[in-house]
Amino acid sequence: MSELPNAPIAKQIPKNLTMHDDVRVDEFYWLNDRENPEVIDYLNKENDYYNAHTGHTKKFQTDLFDEMKSRIKEDDSSVPYKYNGYWYITKYEKGKDYPIYTRKKETLEAAEELLFDCNDMAKDHSYFRLVGLNINSNNDLISYGIDTTGRRQYTLHIKDLKTNEVFKDEISNTTGGSTWANDNKTLFYTLKDETTLRSEAIYKHRLNTDPKSDELIYEETDDTFGVSVYKTKSDKYLVIASYSTLTSEYQILNANTPDGDFKIFQARTRGLEYGISHFEDSFYVVSNADGAQNFKLSKTSETQTEKKYWKDVIPHREAVLLEDIEIFKDFLVVSERENGLNHIHIKRWDGTDSYYLPFDSETYTAYTTTNIDFDTTVLRYGYQSLTTPSSVIDFDMVTKTKTVQKEQEVLGGKFKKENYTSERLWATAVDGTQIPISLIRRVDTKKSSDTPLLLYAYGSYGSTIDPYFSTVRMSLLDRGFIFAIAHIRGGQYLGRQWYEDGKLFKKKNTFSDFVDCSKYLIENNYTSAKHHYAMGGSAGGLLMGAIINLAPELYNGVVAQVPFVDVVTTMLDDSIPLTTGEYDEWGNPNEKDYYEYMKSYSPYDNISNKSYPNMLVTTGLHDSQVQYWEPAKWVARLRAQNKNTSQLYLQTNMEAGHGGASGRFEALKEVAAEYAFLLDLESISK
Repeated sequence: MSELPNAPIAKQIPKNLTMHDDVRVDEFYWLNDRENPEVIDYLNKENDYYNAHTGHTKKFQTDLFDEMKSRIKEDDSSVPYKYNGYWYITKYEKGKDYPIYTRKKETLEAAEELLFDCNDMAKDHSYFRLVGLNINSNNDLISYGIDTTGRRQYTLHIKDLKTNEVFKDEISNTTGGSTWANDNKTLFYTLKDETTLRSEAIYKHRLNTDPKSDELIYEETDDTFGVSVYKTKSDKYLVIASYSTLTSEYQILNANTPDGDFKIFQARTRGLEYGISHFEDSFYVVSNADGAQNFKLSKTSETQTEKKYWKDVIPHREAVLLEDIEIFKDFLVVSERENGLNHIHIKRWDGTDSYYLPFDSETYTAYTTTNIDFDTTVLRYGYQSLTTPSSVIDFDMVTKTKTVQKEQEVLGGKFKKENYTSERLWATAVDGTQIPISLIRRVDTKKSSDTPLLLYAYGSYGSTIDPYFSTVRMSLLDRGFIFAIAHIRGGQYLGRQWYEDGKLFKKKNTFSDFVDCSKYLIENNYTSAKHHYAMGGSAGGLLMGAIINLAPELYNGVVAQVPFVDVVTTMLDDSIPLTTGEYDEWGNPNEKDYYEYMKSYSPYDNISNKSYPNMLVTTGLHDSQVQYWEPAKWVARLRAQNKNTSQLYLQTNMEAGHGGASGRFEALKEVAAEYAFLLDLESISK
């Protein structure tokens, strides 16, 4: 048996980083060069080290992958939805990794028309993603974006659906999204900055013309904003949206006159967030205007769109977060959140009826889905819980009857809902705030100090991790793990204030909340520090980096996926994708107060000579959101500082970006590797 290799030790080349008369020394700064052969060599050595030291789990990883895959229906298809005379269907075929997009004219009995078979399109690429399918109103042209690197730089294409010919009009470095004007020959799209990848400009393309002659319609010059373009559900207006973390602005143009000038709906005002929906002769506006922290719904005419004309339809409510609306010919549907729970409120425009859909769990997720048709009485929504597979449901808003169009099938014959139980707990944070935790376990898994528990969270950008069903997660649950989601501040689980209390100068609440949830679960005998695990990705990876500095003794193992851990250096580098748009989330370290606060929690800057838990850190060489060198430098410094002999692995996907592998099942291999790491720490090998 060959001897296992020693951990790679990255060379140290100290570099002084000076800001506000403060000097940070970064001895691994040199890893910030994707073109340097020494950097690639180091990453490969880390991969070799990881593969060698986890070699004994490789068969288990394969078994876990096969097990996870076996629960998924391979020959599957989406619930069809109708748009402009066609039924659209996405399907998967057995043994194939990528979706197939089809449609049928008028009835589901009609002949199937193939739009795209992504399996054929992906065969020459190690990474492939198709996005932004957009069909013109004549139903004969489709625009779409393709990414073959994982950096989310999409090349835009146009296809003739009558001849299946792909036009020569090829546009690179776009977001992948586009929208047709009503003349069926003018296409609006968004171009990215080549370096920062910020969505920065809207262009207009005419069919069968050279993209080099495309007309610049709007350029977003504020580098803290991104921009996009779309068409309203009514098909009457083209909309240019400018957005930052805290502020939004829209411009509108009648979609019948693509050569006209866009008109500003309501000029940007710092701190004013709003969204618009068009119906008949009015716009409906969801906004935080006039101090409506949890958002309110207003109405204004097409001709007078400025804020001073907005009239409240649903006023602001202190305890209810207004998340979104869906507009139908006879109904308004409002998605709300109260005390962390989703509610769907259905109201007739004429005021004759108003009611909520009934949900009876505390660990569920409900959301409206594909509702493209105006003139229908049917609302399509999704429902799932920690213990209930995802369902797509059609609800008749007149008869108040529902039809479950599809419930996610769990194959293998072993899954029974009654074998699992879920609950919502409330941990007390260090400042007295009650932090919700959603938790699932098998009925026969006992709460005890010997029970392994995986705690997951995200906690940034107001993004809420709702309790969701997962067939993959069963591979942990069925081996005795408890799985929990900590709904920490920085998300919006308990309303907008929940987000406000977890960003900028309150960011540390996010980290201490997670630690306090861990302490609660240990103190209440759900697990113990010996069997407690944590997982998070991207900004949730920042969370993982913070908690191991704050309370490493609480965790036996941590999985940090594409972690954002070198906060200060990244936020000072405005050439990196996303940086300038993130100032409203993290603060701008060019200002001394923000610099000092950021530095006080930045995981990379706060590594010290202490005992860290076992860790698996993952990244992608082409990641456009969290650059690979952040986790690489972090692991290198942890290696140099860690006092104990805990496992520490860096696994770099040398072909993928932020989202990992692109195939439907390829991504499962990454999950299987993460689960094998956790299960191995529990001496579970089958």
